[in-house]
Amino acid sequence: MGLQTDFILASIAGYLLGSIPFGLLLTRAFGAGDVRQIGSGSIGATNVLRTGRKGLAAATVLLDAGKGAAAVLLSAMLWPGTEGVAAVAAIVGHCFPLWLRFKGGKGFATAAGVLLALAWPVFLICAAIWALAAVVSRISSVASLTAVTAAPVAAWLMGRGDLVVTLVAVAVVVYFQHRANIGRLMRGEEPRVGSKP
Repeated sequence: MGLQTDFILASIAGYLLGSIPFGLLLTRAFGAGDVRQIGSGSIGATNVLRTGRKGLAAATVLLDAGKGAAAVLLSAMLWPGTEGVAAVAAIVGHCFPLWLRFKGGKGFATAAGVLLALAWPVFLICAAIWALAAVVSRISSVASLTAVTAAPVAAWLMGRGDLVVTLVAVAVVVYFQHRANIGRLMRGEEPRVGSKP
């Protein structure tokens, strides 16, 4: 019963941390309007960048990643062994925040923060893969999807088989949130970084 309670508490804490809508809070606080009314309607950094405020976009990335890392580190400290559940819950919270009628971001920055806290060597490999995909494709969604696809493979190859199930679950959530992007990619309509949606 104790372990089950720990998993429930870690899930709740992860979800609540993940659901903090930093992109929306920052754009409103600094006079950039409601980020949900532009571009894709997402509260994530890529859409915040469409406001033209690069500083706000960078801050959104850091804060969204930070809340994912915080969820993992908090669960490790308070409920050891529940880190994987907290990690997935944080991403779900970011993508489906209760406060915004379950319409949040795409989940990639939060997934990056989660991976950094779970296994920083795997994070470094995936960051390099993301950077390469971003340079080659110049399409944000391609880089994000490539990185989350590589994460469970990289974890397994680096001897962290214990993370594979968690990282597959993370990839499923991120892929689901990118379903519109995938459709545009298949039609050749996905915008490149820096272009208007």
